[in-house]
Amino acid sequence: METDREWGSRKRRNIFLSDLACRKSLQSQSFQPNGQAPISSTDKPLKPVVRANGIDVPTISTPRRLQTNEIPLVINDFRAAARNAIEAGFDGVEIHGAHGYLIDQFLKDQVNDRTDKYGGSLENRCRFALEVVQAVVDEVGADKVGIRLSPFANYSEASDSNPEALGLYMAHALNKFGILYCHMVEPRMVNIGEKFETPHSLRPIRDAFKGTFIVAGGYDRDDGNKAIADDYADLVAYGRLFLSNPDLPRRFEIGAPLNKYIRDTFYLSDPVIGYTDYPFLPSDV
Repeated sequence: METDREWGSRKRRNIFLSDLACRKSLQSQSFQPNGQAPISSTDKPLKPVVRANGIDVPTISTPRRLQTNEIPLVINDFRAAARNAIEAGFDGVEIHGAHGYLIDQFLKDQVNDRTDKYGGSLENRCRFALEVVQAVVDEVGADKVGIRLSPFANYSEASDSNPEALGLYMAHALNKFGILYCHMVEPRMVNIGEKFETPHSLRPIRDAFKGTFIVAGGYDRDDGNKAIADDYADLVAYGRLFLSNPDLPRRFEIGAPLNKYIRDTFYLSDPVIGYTDYPFLPSDV
């Protein structure tokens, strides 16, 4: 722990944020304490994601619907995780409210079938996410908190009948917290790793959110630059390209060729290749 604190406090050019995600809702009960069912907004069986490379995720068990009086305990878990991240030396945290994980399952009306104050109306479905944001902001400060959302995505059946309304509601609601940023996944990324043609755009949501707005989803160097030039976003996030190019900013800067990522190695349980072995540019480039 001391090493992490020293690492986190030393002067550096990079900023490190810890991802706070509750993935318990998309797990097999064999990974749960005492073999319990994974928690969710629902008790409906959920289908696992089939990845673009054809590799299925491990079977996910039918979830257990969280009781209303249990939800504050989960919110407190997010609070504690944020505190631990800052104490470990991270500069901030990103609340993962996307991609079919627990927060996303509360947000989306195709999976959230609750009848209490956390289900039904758009306001109710967003309540859990916003209470998590409030708790984390109270714990570590708004300037250390971001959130990632994917209103248009459909991961493990977590989709919404009106994703633009969902994104807009969250953008307006988040403004009151003054958080560090809002990180949105592009509408074209409906499923993992595949881009789809879509009439939807993040522009209305970008205009609604008053803080730093980050976009992600299938970007390359050129359309990332265009997003910034068009004021479509303040920042562009890269995942797959950064994984295969540890010096991606430098490569973008000088127009160097990129390493091709190997998708088949992305989600292996113990990969021999695919995470830490992609080469840097030669030092003389």
